[in-house]
Amino acid sequence: MLWIQKGGPDVDISADELKREVNTLLTKLGKREKVLAIPPDITRFHSRAGEITAMLYGYYGERLSDVLPALGTHVPMTAEEKAKMFPGIPDKLFHEHDWRNDPVRVGVVPEAFVRGVSHGAVDFSVPMEVNRLLLEGGHDLILSIGQVVPHEVIGMANHNKNIFVGTGGAECINKSHFLGAAYGMERIMGRADTPVRRVLDYSSENFIADMPIVYILTVIGPDRTGRQVLRGLFAGDDRACFQAAAELSLEVNFNMLEEAPSKMVVYLDPEEFRSTWLGNKSIYRTRMALADGGELLVLAPGVVEFGEDPEIDRLIRKYGYIGREKILELVKTEDELKENLSAAAHLIHGSSDGRFKITYCTDSLSKDEVESAGFQWEDLENVMKKYDPSVMKDGWNTLKDGERVYYISNPALGLWACRSRFEE
Repeated sequence: MLWIQKGGPDVDISADELKREVNTLLTKLGKREKVLAIPPDITRFHSRAGEITAMLYGYYGERLSDVLPALGTHVPMTAEEKAKMFPGIPDKLFHEHDWRNDPVRVGVVPEAFVRGVSHGAVDFSVPMEVNRLLLEGGHDLILSIGQVVPHEVIGMANHNKNIFVGTGGAECINKSHFLGAAYGMERIMGRADTPVRRVLDYSSENFIADMPIVYILTVIGPDRTGRQVLRGLFAGDDRACFQAAAELSLEVNFNMLEEAPSKMVVYLDPEEFRSTWLGNKSIYRTRMALADGGELLVLAPGVVEFGEDPEIDRLIRKYGYIGREKILELVKTEDELKENLSAAAHLIHGSSDGRFKITYCTDSLSKDEVESAGFQWEDLENVMKKYDPSVMKDGWNTLKDGERVYYISNPALGLWACRSRFEE
């Protein structure tokens, strides 16, 4: 059922209106005694999910018994991050998802199904797991909250991805990521119907249909001043709310350029991006826009590591972003990659396959570290003197020396493509 379908490309939903809509939804859902909230973590701070989760606590009080941020493979949130993103919610309500130890298996998506939806790109079954709190917590309502936005692994983020990846286990995360990479990122991004989404939809229908899950989904987009506003709010207990949100997100978050930039400059907010695992959204979201032979300049003041998980960090450092075909071959011969397919997928996603140059500008990762991983490196302080995020505006900028660059202040909020490349 679709309970909320509100929004449009020019809509600006105010904080008061958001609260009214959420409270109306909760009233319609009836009295509940034990509620679990599953919001994203600090890396999705701009989703408004933290604000919505705080509203849930304001409505339910102690009946909101548990909050489980959908960490996936991300590092747990600090006390300061939780206080910033979820104001007023007691720290004792939060649980840390351990993707290696917490999940419980709910079913297995058959090999034949996965092979069919991927058109033969992969040939394996996918065991599906969720955090044991969903199964053993005794909740009479599970509210999954998050933002729908173009995504490199699944096409459009959120909905049941929040459950099966955000609270999922190692094998599902590994195989779903590799499925997307093997099928092809450019064939996935910005699309609601993809092989990965079909695997998750199969799992929703066959393994967790009896769970009392209701999805609250936001769509965020810029207004004329560049301020990010709430363009859409959708809620429901099936795929309809996701489909409606995805259609609006495509209107709001997909930036189609008539000209392929020869240089794109992307800024990574240090509070949101601390690793290339996350920071490579700068690559994923711009690769369909950049001109052949161009350069992606990544301003990364907060990036201090490659993978947020120690084992994935080690694998990234060992193999590097060396290109799709080389990684696919290594997966066949190297057991440590075969057993960590999400890392292999990430290495595929993070390479330009030689089509354009990727330059990371950091002050924490050294030149040797960055270049050994397959990127170019430049000193952050020096680069930011020329490409100053406090001066540049999203979109085309002409600098004092006449250089023309395309600037993006947050790659997580959209998808960029050159029309000629997208229509190939």
